[in-house]
Amino acid sequence: MNAGHEEITDSKIKAVWDEPVICRVEVDLAGWLQQLTGDADWEVYNEEEDDAYVSFAMRHGPHKAEVTLYHNGYAIVDVDGEALFDGTLTAGTSDWAHLSYYNAGSGEPITLN
Repeated sequence: MNAGHEEITDSKIKAVWDEPVICRVEVDLAGWLQQLTGDADWEVYNEEEDDAYVSFAMRHGPHKAEVTLYHNGYAIVDVDGEALFDGTLTAGTSDWAHLSYYNAGSGEPITLN
C-alpha cells in the first residue's frame, strides 16, 4: 500500500452506495420553454409545491404552460393542453436542466460517472 493512499475495500464501496442521496433539479424554465416552443419571454405567474413535485404555471401572450418538476428528476411540460415533454431530465434531454446529487446526511456534492 502506498503511503497517503487509503485502500478501497468492498465494504467501503458498499457503505458509499448505502448512503441516501438527494437529487436536485435546476431548470431555466423560460429558456426551456423557448427551446420547446420557439417563443421567448415566458413568465411564471403561479407556483405550487407538493411533497413529490413543484409545478409552475407560465404564460406568453395568450399561451399558457404548466411545467411540473418531480423530485425524482421526471418532468412534464404542457402548453395549451398539448404535452411537449414527458420524461426524465437526464443529461442530453435539455440544455436548460441540470441535475445535481448530494449526500443526504452531509450535504456534500456527489459526482456520478
